[in-house]
Amino acid sequence: MMSEERSAEGATQREFGGVPGIVLSILCFLIAVGHIYVAFDPIISEFQRNAYHFAGFAFLAAVLFPVIRGATRSLPMLIFDLCLGVSVAIAAVYMPYAEQGIYDRGVKLNTLDWLATVLCVVGAIELTRRLTGWVIPILIILALTYVGYWGRLIGGVFSFPGLSWESIAFRSIFGDDAMFGTIARISSTFVFLFIIFGAFLIRSGAGDFVINLARAVAGRMVGGPGIVAVIASGLTGTISGSAVANTASTGVITIPLMKKAGFPPKFAGGVEAASSTGGQLMPPIMGAGAFVMASFTQIPYETIVAVAALPALLYFLSVVFFVRIEARRLDLPPMESDGQTLKSAFVEGGASFIIPIAGLIAMLVSGFTPAYAAVFGILAVVASSWLTKNPMGPRAVFDALVMGTKGMIMTAVLLCAVGLIVNVIATAGVGNTFSLMIAEWAGGNLLIAIIMVAIASLVLGMGLPVTAAYIVLATLSAPALAGMIQDRFVIDALAAGSLDPTAMPILMLGGVDPALLTGAIPSEEASAIVRNLPLEVAAPLRDMVVPSEVAVGAILSSHMIIFWLSQDSNVTPPVALAAFTAAAIAKAPAMATGVASWKLAKGLYIVPLMMAYSPLLSGEWAEVVIIFGFGVVGIYALAGTLQGCMEARIGWPVRIVLGIAGAACLWPASHWVHLGAAAIVAALLVLNVRGKSAVAA
Repeated sequence: MMSEERSAEGATQREFGGVPGIVLSILCFLIAVGHIYVAFDPIISEFQRNAYHFAGFAFLAAVLFPVIRGATRSLPMLIFDLCLGVSVAIAAVYMPYAEQGIYDRGVKLNTLDWLATVLCVVGAIELTRRLTGWVIPILIILALTYVGYWGRLIGGVFSFPGLSWESIAFRSIFGDDAMFGTIARISSTFVFLFIIFGAFLIRSGAGDFVINLARAVAGRMVGGPGIVAVIASGLTGTISGSAVANTASTGVITIPLMKKAGFPPKFAGGVEAASSTGGQLMPPIMGAGAFVMASFTQIPYETIVAVAALPALLYFLSVVFFVRIEARRLDLPPMESDGQTLKSAFVEGGASFIIPIAGLIAMLVSGFTPAYAAVFGILAVVASSWLTKNPMGPRAVFDALVMGTKGMIMTAVLLCAVGLIVNVIATAGVGNTFSLMIAEWAGGNLLIAIIMVAIASLVLGMGLPVTAAYIVLATLSAPALAGMIQDRFVIDALAAGSLDPTAMPILMLGGVDPALLTGAIPSEEASAIVRNLPLEVAAPLRDMVVPSEVAVGAILSSHMIIFWLSQDSNVTPPVALAAFTAAAIAKAPAMATGVASWKLAKGLYIVPLMMAYSPLLSGEWAEVVIIFGFGVVGIYALAGTLQGCMEARIGWPVRIVLGIAGAACLWPASHWVHLGAAAIVAALLVLNVRGKSAVAA
């Protein structure tokens, strides 16, 4: 018995009832239990685990997502999909057993090896097409044929002599960055376990608690329903890891609330989409991106989520400011109380959310691996649910495991498939070449480089899911951004005349006049010197004079900037999946809702600039808090400027002054400048409130 359902990402999905449905549910249950068990007791090798991981999810993807979109009830299509799923799964399971024989033959593939390899690669391409569309499959085909054929036909820096098809086949499966390599390891461990953890939270009723908590905290404020959406979506983001799923789940509650309170439908949809996009930025889970980032940068996961907290809060505050200002501009009254209080929210379901999340964070801070923390978090959800009105018994545990497995299908297939692209980028050295091109095109200007990455992320985001867009962009452009951020340290030291004397010979090799290196020089002159250095001089100069903690901070900042910018495809037309999902719920024009969400999500662009030009991610905590505080004031001022309102409407002269003061709070300058700008914003706010009071009187 089959029926049709549309997934959160828009793909048509089969739903099975009766015996087939039970069998599939049991398979999903076993896949989840198997991953949890291996996380505790690694009885198989990492390569085996990754291959089996792909095998299980490839089978589920083939069976649940038909080859022809919409053909969910066609029996011939089902038989074809079943055969494909079984074939790809068997091929993936075979690969670990073939590995030793391939090495024994001098890295030569026999007929069976070839068949299994082709099935794995073609299966990954086809299943990714079903789940995400044509962009990733086309990129995979272009990547594989580039190193096999057409790379040798092009000239210039991207010319590649080519590899034999046997070498390409071997590297596509067994390479460190290949289908069953680094990214597949992230998918089969951290990502899947946290997806299961999120499924347990949802099944325990934690989602209802989030909504109730948000209503209790913000429901009676001015703009309360919109602020409820921001809080609920931010907290739900720690569960779902998907902006579209976040929008679909919380939006059905928050969007009608906002419309009822008087917000225009397109604005209500935009608030939900912008807030749900921020869920990807909210620690401790941050979607799959945080795990990929930890692997790429070799920076501990717990460090990444710790430094990501204040920037994420800054983003959500930016959306809150827009909501409150819009409510004031429209003169909307506070929402009537629905009787929900903090006490009632916590009594009804707080334990199943607070205890597991707090325990998870405590374990990460204590040094436990994310995999262990996720598993204990799952157990904590079950145990703490018995303190609420929704205790989880065996059936609920079974349902949560099945839900987590089904929710992982697209991510698992996608991450394994993207390994084929990353492997080619690493093999051909395309990443380094592209980074050099970014540095050259930007002329060493960090702002221009960030704008270029933002444009690239938007273009990629039109066809790639957020995680895939981040992986591709980070592989190609993170080294360039990290280098430019490190150059800022070199420029400051050169301008102050405090550069390590041992670096002088290197600078002289770059054609720098020694007379310029004897003391302090103007910052603009120092900047021009460093930007004009050739890479063979700039790279060793950074290694010599940039402290290790600054270098690590630059790497982290570059990846976090790209990760943030990769989110913009959720809220930026012409392809804004989260915004379009919200528009459907709000019954508002899709493109108008997309424009509204893009306007509300300005933090996606402002905060990355703060990461680039200030130690927001790498400074001492006192310094980070100060930067955060001025950032709050600056973003509030810019929101008021864009909306033409603070606590009351403002005219153009005030808007201009407010915008300049807000930008000054965010601009890389001394804290005295920031303090003066913040004082201007505060004075304008006081005058605005007094003016409103006088009018009201």
